[in-house]
Amino acid sequence: MICPCYNEEESVSLFYQEVCKSKDYFKKKNVEMEFLFVDDGSSDGTLAEIKKLRERDEGVRFVSFSRNFGKEAAMYAGLEHAKGDYVVIMDVDLQDPPSLLPEMFSQLEQGYDSAATRRVTRKGEPVIRSLFARMFYAIMRKISKTEIVDGARDYRLMTRKMVDALLSMGEYNRFTKGMYGWVGFRTKWIEYENVERAKGETKWNFWKLFAYSVEGITAFSTVPLSIAAFVGVLFCAVAFIMIIFIIVRKLIFGDPVSGWPSLVCIILMTSGVQFFCTGILGQYLAKTYLEVKKRPIYLTKEEA
Repeated sequence: MICPCYNEEESVSLFYQEVCKSKDYFKKKNVEMEFLFVDDGSSDGTLAEIKKLRERDEGVRFVSFSRNFGKEAAMYAGLEHAKGDYVVIMDVDLQDPPSLLPEMFSQLEQGYDSAATRRVTRKGEPVIRSLFARMFYAIMRKISKTEIVDGARDYRLMTRKMVDALLSMGEYNRFTKGMYGWVGFRTKWIEYENVERAKGETKWNFWKLFAYSVEGITAFSTVPLSIAAFVGVLFCAVAFIMIIFIIVRKLIFGDPVSGWPSLVCIILMTSGVQFFCTGILGQYLAKTYLEVKKRPIYLTKEEA
């Protein structure tokens, strides 16, 4: 069980207690439960709370980063360190209901390679955030060949075969929700209504989610590059037509070319489009730049 943590001091113990309620079910299935907490460079007492749990339960392990590398790095580290035949990723804020674990495991027993969860409601979330989230999934369905389900969570139980497939994708810029769809495998989706955090506050604000969405789009689609090229061709065509129009107008009517305010507006708009297209290209170049550096996805400070 992989549990990414970032400043979750108040939630760690409560999460452990809730998950342990499922232990009897897994004992009957002859499945041993192991906790692998990944401390993503927390600045509070998260690591201390994890160590307290380890003193009580030998089935608790942890990996602590040297600094905050992000949730994607934490999940990758968890996948690398997980030893079990079945691996589940869960947030410790209890927005991923532990009560679903038995149902998820039963789906794997029926032959599925993974049991994934998706929220069917976003109750408790800000309206603007929910709106942009739905827009992101709608855009991804249009421009990407990889299946990314609306409301999908990182909460997923997988077989070792699927975990190994994810680990084979050693890229630095990671967007795990897209990777799940890219590697394929037979997946059963389990729906549930949104659950609010048990303790603390979310670490995701609007701009972090926006940056994460850009990460997802550029990681699993090259359509933005095609759009930039199309816009460039379109503006060239419009400019050519306008040049012909001005020449004909001058030859037939003898009207002088005037209207510098409108000309300034056109120049500003065209420049804006150019910068926009350059920005799209820059996003892909930045990803390439980070990939070729071959820096580690995370650095471990302590583990047990």
